Amino acid sequence: MDAVDACIVDFSASRPRVITHHDLPLDDLRDELRALALGERHLAKGDAIDRLGWLDIRMAERISLCVNALLKQSGRTAQDIVAIGCHGQTIRHRPTQEYPFTLQIGDPNTIAELTGIPVITDFRRRDLAAGGQGAPLVPLAHQALFSAADPTQTSLIAVNLGGICNITVMEPDTPLIGFDTGPANTLLDAWVSRHLQRPFDENGDWAQTGTPSTVLLNQLLAEPFFRLPPPKSTGIEQFNLDWLTHRAGALLAQLPPSHVQATLTALTAHTLTEALHPWLNRANPPNVVLAGGGARNAYLIDLIHQAVQKINPSVVLQLSDELAIDPQCVECAAFAWLARQFLLGLAGNAPSVTGARGARVLGGFYPA
Repeated sequence: MDAVDACIVDFSASRPRVITHHDLPLDDLRDELRALALGERHLAKGDAIDRLGWLDIRMAERISLCVNALLKQSGRTAQDIVAIGCHGQTIRHRPTQEYPFTLQIGDPNTIAELTGIPVITDFRRRDLAAGGQGAPLVPLAHQALFSAADPTQTSLIAVNLGGICNITVMEPDTPLIGFDTGPANTLLDAWVSRHLQRPFDENGDWAQTGTPSTVLLNQLLAEPFFRLPPPKSTGIEQFNLDWLTHRAGALLAQLPPSHVQATLTALTAHTLTEALHPWLNRANPPNVVLAGGGARNAYLIDLIHQAVQKINPSVVLQLSDELAIDPQCVECAAFAWLARQFLLGLAGNAPSVTGARGARVLGGFYPA
């Protein structure tokens, strides 16, 4: 919830190419979005449905501003773009309850009207309707983007360090494996926002002034989600500051805030590397490529590197820059790829990842 990320992707050659990227901060909307995502108790007095309605439009306006700025930056016009693949802003993801649902906002009608470009959106709900989790959806896109970037890498694990961390395991003659491992940036961003009024901990600089607490880390690792087998997915409705308060108990008030930030960073590194352990603990492990906003957190990357090296010193850990895709572009490029799949009438989900009954074309189309 820190910014809208957008990129222009050229799929005309065998290797997809990210042409340019732009982001637009959500500073004035972040608190409202987080409150809506966390529920009634967090909302200021008022009607939640009204809040949902106007945030749907305001998100669409912000997405449109980002797209139009991207076009100007690239010297292109709306007529040069086939379609916008818009993920929207997730405000609730409940894939395992009796009536599973997922909800993203950012009205596609408004986006199409303000940009003059057709919009493809609502990618997750068809997978849910087919019995899947609706997430993660990026594994097939990871396979397309990274395999094309370096065809010599036959085995690869892609890690997306977004608000939530998810992984994609790509191996020859093996169905794709992918799942959410737990929080990546969502707790880090919320904690630094509470204490320093910053949207994120740049480079992990604040976390590095603290010391991870083993006791707190162990209390957080008691969360049952971390031990669930895939398919599994999660979001801010599970991993938030209320969750942290519940899990940490009295310890949260006893530790300096910077120590808590350091521990939350260690939590992301630990849960990720534990999830990777079965593939890394091999004589010839896959390379691991890191993407997402968290790939720019130097402290987090250092902790991940240390943990991976303890499992297997021969593991090659690299940022997606080395495969010619900026870490900040991987997720938005993935949804451009999903939009292209829709237009081609091809599946966008991987049943081996989401647990759906079969492959499905994902998304809905909104003409300009």
